[in-house]
Amino acid sequence: MPRHRRISFHTVRDEVKRRIEDRIWPQGTLLPTETELAQEFECARATVNRALRELADQGFIERRRRSGTRVMRAPVKQARIEIAVVRHVIEEQNAEYRYALVDRQTGPAPAWLCSQLGLDRAAPVLHVLCMHYADNRPFQFEERWINLAAVPEIEKADLTCAGPNEWLLDAVPFTEAEISFAAVAADARLAEFLATPTGTPVMQMERTTWLPENPVTLARMTHHPGFRLRTRY
Repeated sequence: MPRHRRISFHTVRDEVKRRIEDRIWPQGTLLPTETELAQEFECARATVNRALRELADQGFIERRRRSGTRVMRAPVKQARIEIAVVRHVIEEQNAEYRYALVDRQTGPAPAWLCSQLGLDRAAPVLHVLCMHYADNRPFQFEERWINLAAVPEIEKADLTCAGPNEWLLDAVPFTEAEISFAAVAADARLAEFLATPTGTPVMQMERTTWLPENPVTLARMTHHPGFRLRTRY
């Protein structure tokens, strides 16, 4: 039985992508089979499969059963949004980061949350409110509901020094996420936390994650006025 090197799908993905971008494999080229690529890279076929799936999602290749995998003739560009740790976002702006836990409560999930996430009625959740600051100026107000059936360990976690997002990214690597953006008028509570007049338009991002089909958390992050989100594709 062949022994495979411990090679990650990232390595295979990046090398195939390089060959496409360097036109070693021009548009329309039929790629080697998964078995042939696995032999070349001395890795498992499953590793190649995952690498090619990512490249297909990114619009570099087209995969068709019985027809093989080809380089896209008109590659599709897709904008991707990274779920970044707010601490890193602030520090990359050369600002000093500060975090404050405002409140945390454990209790039954409200009816609207059960309906939105498909939770059992009154399922236990952890409700967290926290603030993130850049150079002591309000940057983001975070409100988060965490499904304790999916992540029971967080009920006793210390969230006084680091936010729940950092804890979750370290402890629970999610498998699926849904993100939406909206411009909202700051109500009295948001206006107080973000130090802005009531009614000020602010950007709010709502993010839900699952593991794998079990909902983990729903978070609403509301940013200070003037916040901008950038992505490249």
